[in-house]
Amino acid sequence: MSWSIRDDGVNSNDNLGEAMIKGKCGCGAVTYQMTTPPMFVHCCHCSECQRQTGAAYVLNAIIEADRVELEGPTTEHELSTPSGKGQIITRCKNCGVAVFSSYMIRLGKLRYVRVGTLDNPDQCPPDAQIFTNSKQAWVPLSEDIPAFEEFYKFDEVWPPSSLKRLETALS
Repeated sequence: MSWSIRDDGVNSNDNLGEAMIKGKCGCGAVTYQMTTPPMFVHCCHCSECQRQTGAAYVLNAIIEADRVELEGPTTEHELSTPSGKGQIITRCKNCGVAVFSSYMIRLGKLRYVRVGTLDNPDQCPPDAQIFTNSKQAWVPLSEDIPAFEEFYKFDEVWPPSSLKRLETALS
């Protein structure tokens, strides 16, 4: 099942009864669900994401913090970001798997859910590829997904319905 957000903000998913996207950590002690589809999904190739995940990139589903229901023992770790503003990574206290992060500039308002921890990661394909200037040379970029050498302007890339949700969340 994949989500599709129409410009009017209405979820056009055929299976509206399955409105929650669920996920968990590696050991299953931490579970979560997103009560709506995310606003936007980044495939981030920055060197910090590579270091923090041990992978060539990370997929982050951006959603309002109050739309993520979390259960289980967690710990939080503050880490640096290329902007210098930092982020807090929320991990399972038992296995250490990162389930989401929150950037200090928007702390408490947004969650960046690690798509790889979803029960079905196919539910949240990337909407944009960012920081491609630091991607691994062997990683191909999809021509079907907008790519940016660094970041972009939200109002030039996000659909209007997601921009409205973002504005509401940050107000």
